[in-house]
Amino acid sequence: MRIPESELILNPDGSVFHLHLRPEELADRVILVGDPGRVEMVTSFFDKVEFSRGSREFVSSTGWYRSKRVTVLSTGIGAGNIDIAMTELDALANVDFSTREVRERPRVLDILRIGTSGAIQPDIPLGAFVFSEISIGFDGLMNWYEGKEKVVLADFEKAYKEHSGWVPGQPTPYFVKAGDAMAARFAPEALADSPYKNKVFFGMTVSAAGFYGPQGRRIRVRPSMPDAVGDWERFSFEGHRITNIEMESSSLAGLAALLGHNAGTICCIIAHRYNKNAIPDYKARVRELVSFALERL
Repeated sequence: MRIPESELILNPDGSVFHLHLRPEELADRVILVGDPGRVEMVTSFFDKVEFSRGSREFVSSTGWYRSKRVTVLSTGIGAGNIDIAMTELDALANVDFSTREVRERPRVLDILRIGTSGAIQPDIPLGAFVFSEISIGFDGLMNWYEGKEKVVLADFEKAYKEHSGWVPGQPTPYFVKAGDAMAARFAPEALADSPYKNKVFFGMTVSAAGFYGPQGRRIRVRPSMPDAVGDWERFSFEGHRITNIEMESSSLAGLAALLGHNAGTICCIIAHRYNKNAIPDYKARVRELVSFALERL
């Protein structure tokens, strides 16, 4: 089936609309970051950079880290931007731009989001790395895609709604696993001989729909669920507990699962909602996480 011009918009140079990338410029390994300024920090580890490009919050570079060809892309903040980034990355990988038809043989991307996050469990220290084994979406994004029921964990959702007394009218939360192959690279057994074996936590990550009210913060308007962080801290199901909060992991995991890509999120803990403290200067720790992640990707 030919994809109409209105559905997949291409720029005059043959690049995809928002990302301004052409299919041949996309590597099989992709690192996503939120901050456009962090792209240059990631590529500082590269042996060679092929190109760098920017359009709005979507800044990208493709280059080589040792023998690995890697694309780094910034997405900005939130599920809406992940929707754009993931859809266009998949189109670059799996749509023939000359015919506008889906390729017969799917190309699978390894996609790792490297971000920052706030912890909600007392035993997770500032500066720790948390891999999102399961992500919880409060953004409603996956409700817009057919096949959602094939990738979400319905029993987790049911248990959480009962636990929290879910407020009617709010988007239904969804639980989705990271790609098994990506999770395996950061699992304890994979890090048995690594200096990071006791520094990487696995957990369930909340992807909030915003930074203030959706994360239980009160500035001038009271949140509709003022004890959301407490609900998250106390929830556990089948041996899994909620460890941290950010804003993108669920939309990444959900869309990757639907599209057949291997994706996951790993974050540096820079704030602690339980202990009420934060790291004022966390850039060195994020740089360490990038170095570690490149080794594992």
